[in-house]
Amino acid sequence: MSWFDMTIFVSTFITLTVILDPPGAVPIFLALTGSLTKTQRNVAARRASLVAVFVIAMFALFGQSILDYLHISIAALQGAGGLLLLLVALELLTGKESDSLADAGVNVALVPLGTPLLAGPGAIVATMLAVQRSDAASEYVAVAAALVAAMLLVYLVLRFAGQVRGLLRESGTMLLTRIAGLLLSAIAVQMVADSVRAFVSGQS
Repeated sequence: MSWFDMTIFVSTFITLTVILDPPGAVPIFLALTGSLTKTQRNVAARRASLVAVFVIAMFALFGQSILDYLHISIAALQGAGGLLLLLVALELLTGKESDSLADAGVNVALVPLGTPLLAGPGAIVATMLAVQRSDAASEYVAVAAALVAAMLLVYLVLRFAGQVRGLLRESGTMLLTRIAGLLLSAIAVQMVADSVRAFVSGQS
């Protein structure tokens, strides 16, 4: 159909799905929402997905203008996101997340779940590039549909992550929390390292 470019949709959807990595977000989601009720976890899953869609969409539309106006590079954005995730990862590793995240409630869906975990530099840049490469209405529609479809997939995975928690019980959840902290710290360090590498190579 002339109003929808299926090739752009498939390529963008696959790219975003790989970057967002829904299965990889499950242990982190469970760790961050461990003190919440089932209903609150469902709300957190929905809110995180909506926040991520909104943030990525805003950057896709106005991101380059905002960054240029504030004189902020993608590398700086990536470094800041990495540092934020590292703080959360340290709380998970040391077991201090229970108090802080319990007070935060479903607001953990905003930070760090919605951003920068889901709506991170990778997903933001990928969507911005897809929009910049588009020059027809059908391609813009395809990119938007791919973003919504990818986030719907993320939501469904997180929505049913609570069933995994039920199988793990308390001891398994605690172990998963520590593993999630380790994985999240690795993701954070990689983001910071990529940011520093971009600065050194002059790509900022």
